[in-house]
Amino acid sequence: MAERDIAVGLRGVSKSYGRVQAVAALDLDVMKGDFLAILGPSGCGKTTLLRMIGGFVTPSTGRILVAGQDVTEAPPERRPTNMVFQGYGLFPHMNVRQNIAYGLTLRKLPKAEVDARVGRMLALVRLEAMADRMGAELSGGQQQRVAVARALVMEPPVLLLDEPFAALDLKLRQAMQEELRRIHREVGGTFVFVTHDQTEALALASRIAVMNEGRLEQIGTPRAMYLAPATRFVAQFVGEASVLAGNQAAGTLSLAAGATLPHVGTAGPVVLVLRPEAVQVEPAGGTGMLAGKVADVTFFGSHVRYGIALGSGEVVQANVPLAAAPMMLGQPVSVSWAHEEGHVLPA
Repeated sequence: MAERDIAVGLRGVSKSYGRVQAVAALDLDVMKGDFLAILGPSGCGKTTLLRMIGGFVTPSTGRILVAGQDVTEAPPERRPTNMVFQGYGLFPHMNVRQNIAYGLTLRKLPKAEVDARVGRMLALVRLEAMADRMGAELSGGQQQRVAVARALVMEPPVLLLDEPFAALDLKLRQAMQEELRRIHREVGGTFVFVTHDQTEALALASRIAVMNEGRLEQIGTPRAMYLAPATRFVAQFVGEASVLAGNQAAGTLSLAAGATLPHVGTAGPVVLVLRPEAVQVEPAGGTGMLAGKVADVTFFGSHVRYGIALGSGEVVQANVPLAAAPMMLGQPVSVSWAHEEGHVLPA
């Protein structure tokens, strides 16, 4: 990995407020062209981390490099970054065109250049027909697009987005995710965004950094994060997963729920992680690995989610196609999965 390919480099960066450690010391490289999601539950330190990159929070330790510059002590306006906040922050007395042009006019650029760059941004976010509307006349999604355009018109090497779709309803949020993905493809820049929504992170990001209680738990592609989580927290936070307790010894994994499976690994307590789409359910007496009873049935439209209560007291979630014969609450069943679909982690 060459230094010239790194858009943002964090070296031993941490943040404490008195005795409270918001972000533990971490190293992180964001590559040029990345669409990196910083993902985690509320209070995990993800927004603090983003704000340290943007210059709105001063780190307690470490260095921050952006586009090869040490910006640790630089204020936001002197960093090669721009941030889109949750609240959009549009100027109510300005129309769409004026909002987008605001930063360029502060730089006192020639009017012809301002008009050209604003025109390109209006086309990029598909708001040419609304250029003269005021912020109050726009929908939430349109306001969000103006905020993105206002940041991108400054041509920052790194665009930071703090939960940009948190205030939008589900359908609008999904539409804006598609828009942002398209904009990233067309602009080709480096985007870093914060979210607590794992579905959003999986849908948008080229890489995901998962945080928990101020620590960086894992960083990787959405596919690697989903299929090969490094910790139990990541397994349960990124996507949905059932976790079964077991013990590893002499090439064998013994589950508390009853099954014994071949598995090579370090001896000791472990957990087996199963994604709901990997679990097969059939009526009792079949070839399943574990016996249980249907404890919960949830209809999702595209599939039915069954919660199967095992003899160990654990519950396995299984997604079953609509075409399969329905099962009733309390019905005895057996569950199974392909060997390669189970992911074993230290307990």
